[in-house]
Amino acid sequence: MVKSLSWITVILLMTLIFYFSQQSVAISNDLSLGITERIIETVGKVVPIEDVPIDTINHVVRKNAHFFIYFILGILLQNALKRSGLNGYRNVGIALIFCITYAIFDEVHQLFVAGRGAQVKDVLIDSAGAATGIIVSSLFSSIAKRKTTRSIQIPSKDTL
Repeated sequence: MVKSLSWITVILLMTLIFYFSQQSVAISNDLSLGITERIIETVGKVVPIEDVPIDTINHVVRKNAHFFIYFILGILLQNALKRSGLNGYRNVGIALIFCITYAIFDEVHQLFVAGRGAQVKDVLIDSAGAATGIIVSSLFSSIAKRKTTRSIQIPSKDTL
């Protein structure tokens, strides 16, 4: 059941990425501008901001969205592979290759969407996000494994 759910989350996120990629440039830009305006508004409540270059901030928001959605995809994919019995370097390698391949596919797909295009820079940002997610997930998994191993090996005061 957990294995199936982990693969379902991977497929759902990939579907969401595909959905965002198939949006025309106007719809995509309107969505990111709305998010950018909310960010500026929220930050403006904490720190007064004047003469905000909204286009520059919107560009940063869009590129960060690429990074973070692939960050999450890397984590989810690595988890699904682990639940399927694939561990270690093979897990990391397959997860990374799959994420990079999907990033390339995503950019090629955008060639067929009105006003959109493929950008190598976006593939690199997506790949960096996926790699970072996979590394973070691996580190947390390694730490959890060590804690579990230590708690099993060290007898408690009650057993002595």
